Amino acid sequence: MAVPPMDFASQHHALVARVERGLAKLMPPASTRPARLHTAMRYSLEAGGKRLRPVLVLAAADLFAPVSKSTSRNPKSKMTDALPAAVAVECVHTYSLIHDDLPCMDNDDLRRGRLTAHKQFDEATALLAGDALLTHAFVLLTSAYAPQSALAIALVRELAAAASSARLIGGQMEDLLAEKNPATSAAGLEFIHLNKTAAMIEAALVMGGLVGGATTRQIAILRRAGRHLGLAFQIIDDLLDATADTATLGKTAGKDARAGKATYVRLHGLAATRTRANEESAAAIAEFKKLPGGSAFLVALAEQMRARSR
Repeated sequence: MAVPPMDFASQHHALVARVERGLAKLMPPASTRPARLHTAMRYSLEAGGKRLRPVLVLAAADLFAPVSKSTSRNPKSKMTDALPAAVAVECVHTYSLIHDDLPCMDNDDLRRGRLTAHKQFDEATALLAGDALLTHAFVLLTSAYAPQSALAIALVRELAAAASSARLIGGQMEDLLAEKNPATSAAGLEFIHLNKTAAMIEAALVMGGLVGGATTRQIAILRRAGRHLGLAFQIIDDLLDATADTATLGKTAGKDARAGKATYVRLHGLAATRTRANEESAAAIAEFKKLPGGSAFLVALAEQMRARSR
């Protein structure tokens, strides 16, 4: 059953609000010494954005959450809190954005509708703020889930693999190498999209499933869904960079084309890009529908994403 539009909006708003509360609670205060570093960390984290990845963690965990304490056959049952995992994922994502925007990489002035960290502070502070966010993610996972050591290990393994040299960082390296390179192939572009973007979306869903207690089969479904959703997200992002304005995007529009980046639009054109975005969205939706009944929210989220490409 599809989630009615108002129900989806309400649920989405509630999940984003949970993320914002988690960021406020689980991050060091801006006044923590050195204050400039912690202020820069919070500046980038608190810029807002879609919060897609932490929302996916929470939504996936909620699918498999045990019944409430009042109705459980076991009165001692207690749902594991997915919020630290969600915040950890957002820390890694925001670190990657800070570093992507640096002059040595994409050299951008805007992110999430405000000045990038190196413009608001300076390049060295931005670099260190990104480093600190990356490491804080693993502090969160190892401290919040310490009583459940197997879960803590699984979460650390999943996030570390997604952020590794073979995935997120490797995708960024390949993205830089593909700039102004007319020989970039479709397979090369697929590698960039699967790793620079889809890896973290896949990890977010899997980590939510791990916290919620999903079965091995359900984790595999979440992983496939994340791969398709991540590809759809990046392909749509390529499309919007070519067709939307800066105010809509919250970052500099048309930047990819001016930088000579390898994008789906550059290699395949607008029509094929829209078709592929629709195909990947549909594949993600098909996987979500294999999950418990609560997956209606995830289906609706993928539908909302697909609508942006039209």
